[in-house]
Amino acid sequence: MSRNARRAFGSIRLGLVALAAAACAACTPLGVFATFTPRDPAILTARDQAYGPLGRQSLDVYAPRQISAARPVAVFLYGGGWERGRKWDYGWVAQALAARGFVVVLPDYRLYPQVRFPAFLHDSAQAVRWAVDHAGAYGGDPSRIVLLGHSAGAYNAVMLGLEPSYLKEAGVDPARIAGIVGIAGPYDFTPLKGHMAEVFGGGDLGQTQPVRLARADAPPMLLVTGDADTVVDPAETDSLGRALRAAGGQVETRSYPGVGHNEIMAAMSRPFRDRASVLDDIAGFMGQVADAPSAHAFVTHRGP
Repeated sequence: MSRNARRAFGSIRLGLVALAAAACAACTPLGVFATFTPRDPAILTARDQAYGPLGRQSLDVYAPRQISAARPVAVFLYGGGWERGRKWDYGWVAQALAARGFVVVLPDYRLYPQVRFPAFLHDSAQAVRWAVDHAGAYGGDPSRIVLLGHSAGAYNAVMLGLEPSYLKEAGVDPARIAGIVGIAGPYDFTPLKGHMAEVFGGGDLGQTQPVRLARADAPPMLLVTGDADTVVDPAETDSLGRALRAAGGQVETRSYPGVGHNEIMAAMSRPFRDRASVLDDIAGFMGQVADAPSAHAFVTHRGP
């Protein structure tokens, strides 16, 4: 099938998903996608495990179908502008990663307006603490943890890597974090406007911006975006990449032509993997840093 034909077929498939969403007024488009998209072979090994006493402080665990040795652990944090999202809608992402050999922890976390910055970071850190304490029971190796997320979840993951106090406060040694993957994340969004001012206003602005927290000893990072993203400016990925390189950090950046904010996630699903090599790139990076002799042995620098 030619490239143009594949893109046309992909557009038809996206249209069918949209029609299904329109036919189900009570469903979100993402919920419809999560319901109908074909999934990778993996096992949901635990559901609704509490990592804290409050509402939305629970997580699911996915694992490869066969485990012969302890596998690296991936903690995936979904996006939604810190005001929406549910783990059930991202089970297909967890299964895609589990099918690549990772034990995947998929948490919910508290959202605006119930909480504001930095409460969702504390929740994310507590979910990592749960992974440290319990992932071994599901075949994971808690000494090899990779954090990753999309959009707001990418911000959460990156912030845990750049500001180690969140992990330390949760009782996690930051050295356990082998690497971090940020997918279309906001990392440099001052001045605060609108919704962002509501979520992040009222504190030390410098402590909210990943680009201002870049440091040489941060975990290795892979930052990916699409150049057609109109939700989060791709320039924010470039900005954090430059800041990390200037600080002496280890970072790789990638931009996918013609890919938008939601399409970059859809490209991780089985029906749309021909649109961009997102899953291959992420899984390759995660495997590289998780299997390295030390958590900071990743040395490749790519991008501007």
